[in-house]
Amino acid sequence: MTKVEISYYSDVLCIWAYVAERRLDELAAQFGDQVEIVPRYCSVFPDAWGKIEAKGGFEHFNKHLTEVAARFPHIVVSDQVWLRGRPRTSASPHQFLKAVELVERSDGAPLPPYLDRLSTRAARDIRHAFFAEAQDIGEWDVQLEIAEKLGIDSALIDDKLRSSEALAALVIDYGLAADNGVAGSPTFLMNEGRQKLFGNVGYRLLEANVQELLRRPEQDGASWC
Repeated sequence: MTKVEISYYSDVLCIWAYVAERRLDELAAQFGDQVEIVPRYCSVFPDAWGKIEAKGGFEHFNKHLTEVAARFPHIVVSDQVWLRGRPRTSASPHQFLKAVELVERSDGAPLPPYLDRLSTRAARDIRHAFFAEAQDIGEWDVQLEIAEKLGIDSALIDDKLRSSEALAALVIDYGLAADNGVAGSPTFLMNEGRQKLFGNVGYRLLEANVQELLRRPEQDGASWC
């Protein structure tokens, strides 16, 4: 059976990736085992404080995010986002999420469907904690609370962080993002990187790209979408 691989690059502090999360979930729900979603992280907020100060400061950025949120009723954004919880970098929550992925894979069993994975749920909870609850998701205590809520042994997460295995996995993601010309968050790569969709991409466009790839008679055939 033909299966479309979707490499999904995002930064958890990016509101456009928060908006796109529902669309990715819908792709997984609609196409099931016809798609393989590979979540990866890219670095849009390596120095979050410096980036925001350069854009006019925290209050200005807060106003921008609340204005964006008003256009998308399926997301919840606190009026305190970036005013209360202020992560220094997205690298910390990214590293935590890579640790969750590594723990999830450690028993060697096949991964469950994308929507049922602990790593998918952890990424969703991390974004919710930041955008909807204005928490500092760079803090270990916040990450620990999310792990415990999902029933993940925090000692296993700690081991992946201390051993630098999670850091290595994150560096691989960042390197692949650079190699594939990922310019920002979110970015969807399909067809071995030949199809790239970036930014606030509507669901119907994502759906059309997947359907076209599934219709393609041969792996090496041309895709006209």
